[in-house]
Amino acid sequence: MDARIPGFYRLSLPERQQEIAERSGFLKEKLDSIAHECLGFERANQMIENCIGVLELPVGLGLNFLINGKDYLIPMATEEPSVIAAVSHIAKLVRACGGFQASADRGVMRAQLQIIEAERIDETVGCIQSHREMILDAANRFLARMVERGGGAIDLEIQSFGPPDNMVVVHLLIDCMDAMGANALNTVAEGVAPLLEQITGCPVNLRILSNLADRRLARAHCAVDIQLLKTKEYSGDFVAKRILSAARLAEIDPYRAATHNKGIMNGIDAVAIATGNDWRSLEAGAHAYAALHGRYRSLTSWKIVDHQLVGQIELPLSVGIVGGATSVHPCIKTLKELMGCQTARELASVMAAVGLAQNLGALKALASEGIQQGHMALHARQVALAAGAQDEQVREIAEKMIQNREISLSAAMGLLNDGKDR
Repeated sequence: MDARIPGFYRLSLPERQQEIAERSGFLKEKLDSIAHECLGFERANQMIENCIGVLELPVGLGLNFLINGKDYLIPMATEEPSVIAAVSHIAKLVRACGGFQASADRGVMRAQLQIIEAERIDETVGCIQSHREMILDAANRFLARMVERGGGAIDLEIQSFGPPDNMVVVHLLIDCMDAMGANALNTVAEGVAPLLEQITGCPVNLRILSNLADRRLARAHCAVDIQLLKTKEYSGDFVAKRILSAARLAEIDPYRAATHNKGIMNGIDAVAIATGNDWRSLEAGAHAYAALHGRYRSLTSWKIVDHQLVGQIELPLSVGIVGGATSVHPCIKTLKELMGCQTARELASVMAAVGLAQNLGALKALASEGIQQGHMALHARQVALAAGAQDEQVREIAEKMIQNREISLSAAMGLLNDGKDR
């Protein structure tokens, strides 16, 4: 499959479907189902409580991605303009320089059990340590299928907090394999709690996973020739130096780092939603990891090496390809198949590359024409829709607002009224 599809955005929906089908061998009927098949109230009503309807999001494809030598068409669900265009543009530049290199750790997560009223902290810790194997065996009895596949409880960690807290926290380290793991971890925590109470003689309070998955990190690396960064107004050298300056601010200033990292998650969240993963968990883990060492920082780093702009990203990504919404939502099942990730680690690697591409796309825009020029050009279509433009009028109204350099609801309504007068 070739993920490089020039002019894809100019094609009609049937033409896009045909292009993807020819390049990937994916059945056109399945692509048609993504475009027209809604989740449906009956299925949605089984997924959540008090259901009253279904809210849909646009799904697009991130193009041009070459990751670890493999081409990917990456489904992204988002309502925000410019996200997919930005990652596809950067992926094209990175592709010309060999593509992304990415990897992900095994799926180790933490289930936390909070032991309270531990008046003799050292004695309680020692008791838990001496029963380590018994605790792990008990945990694995709740994870039989996961253990069969090579995962399950592999170790435990102990944290202690003296007076006035007098608590001991046990972390069960569980390899979730290809699952996100939340349900499994919570089940294990609930199941092992009575044993810990019996061993320590102390009550167990909280029994739940931690979303700071710092044993489940994903990382990506890329390099772009500086000359490829040039724009109509600025040289590649100028843009690269401005990118480094912007990236440096995100390293030293939490106010900039928050927005910097939000941009990264624009891309990662869009892939997470399209593949049925818990984007809220990913957000919590990413931002906690960014502040893990006492100061909130950037999740990426950039430098210039041998006339190339070189970037890397590292963050926790607890994602899965089995279980949860990944198995019950009909469109998500199709999008996962189109993407072609065979393991959760492969999916995490792809998502890390998307996050890195999104970051460079934002930095490049900020360092050259500014973030609003490209963003507002795409936003103009939404403004036209909000003003009441019909589908066939949207492009014309948006283009006129861009030409007039006035993208607003009143401007769109004025153009629509002018058209009616004529």
